[in-house]
Amino acid sequence: RSRINGETPLFVEQEHYFLDLPAFTEVLGAWLQSKSGQWRPNVLKFSLNLLDDLRPRAITRDLDWGVPVPLDGWRDRPDKKIYVWFDAVIGYLSASIEWARRSGDPDAWRAWWNDPSAESYYFMGKDNITFHAEIWPAMLLGYAGRGSKGGTPGPFGILNLPTEVVSSEYLTMEGRKFSSSRQVVIYVRDFLDRYDVDALRYYVAVAGPENQDTDFTWSEFVRRNNDELVATWGNLVNRAVSFAARNIGSIPGPGELTAADHALLETSRQAFDSVGEHLSRSRFKFAINEAMHAVAEANKYFSEQAPWKLRESDPARMRTILHVALQAVDDAKTMLTPFLPRSSQAVYEMLGGTGSWSGLPRIETVDEEGGPSYPVITGSYDSSFRWATRPIAAGTPLAVPVPLFAKLDQSVVDEEIARLAGNE
Repeated sequence: RSRINGETPLFVEQEHYFLDLPAFTEVLGAWLQSKSGQWRPNVLKFSLNLLDDLRPRAITRDLDWGVPVPLDGWRDRPDKKIYVWFDAVIGYLSASIEWARRSGDPDAWRAWWNDPSAESYYFMGKDNITFHAEIWPAMLLGYAGRGSKGGTPGPFGILNLPTEVVSSEYLTMEGRKFSSSRQVVIYVRDFLDRYDVDALRYYVAVAGPENQDTDFTWSEFVRRNNDELVATWGNLVNRAVSFAARNIGSIPGPGELTAADHALLETSRQAFDSVGEHLSRSRFKFAINEAMHAVAEANKYFSEQAPWKLRESDPARMRTILHVALQAVDDAKTMLTPFLPRSSQAVYEMLGGTGSWSGLPRIETVDEEGGPSYPVITGSYDSSFRWATRPIAAGTPLAVPVPLFAKLDQSVVDEEIARLAGNE
């Protein structure tokens, strides 16, 4: 019985269109198998398991709102519309075509969809893997005539399949499922009123559910912020830049390098390769850990070389140590930019950089032709950023920096847990 009005539901035969997913079992299987070693193992395993029970999937619904079915005898029906997830994924392609039309080059979209060298990464929650690793690829394969029932490509030609479907597992909060209705939630605007945006970015990258379910706890958030951002990365930046600014006033030039100097610089250079490789495979947790390892090595170098002991006895060696340490700071700033763009911009400016270090997205309002205005996320991404070590310039003026991150008091844990309990 209906819990709304007590009526007994009726079973009624209806006519609908279906996507014949079983017709793509073989070709989807081959495509997914080709991603072994490239996709996150949890995503690939989940996607391959879906092949065991593929069934035709309805692409129309009995609705009085939505996108009309563009077929004779159907397009004017008030009771039949396209199922939202069928037309939603087509939006990736149709939005590209519309963008190209508005840009003045109607064929510009083909560079992204027809060129085999173009890559596409789909980021989503675990619940949407089915639609992006099975349904959307099946639609693209069907358009290319590659299902078991054959066919020839449509006028848009062969369309690129996803390079990777990037999805994580589930994140809980203090042992409970996130739920906005139950206020088990982190609202970004609310969070940013109290904490640094890069602190949240760091926590999600280093402790998020990349390959397995994980739990967000406020105690771990505070520990990560204080022990890793403040005491490790922030400490390296502050003591290296502060010491150089107070004792020299600018980036010093290097003298003859020792084995220890060469070792640290080589560690930094090699880190670009390992961090970059992890990023290219969407292994963000591995990537940020590699970058933080380079930071730890730079901290160790600075402590062992102890330039503060050489002010009077060997100022030339002190200047060399500072140059090497600041080069490592600059390298680490670059490697951490994908994770910590706010603080990386700050380090860039501390080391004498001007303008934008790495482009960030912005919200702009677009005027629809004949329709309402709406906001879009866009960006020019014109910046100085390059994924490589860049020699720092001796003589660049330095100012004593402000702390890169704020240490959080342990009382934050009790406050946030109390706030969570008060929302129950």
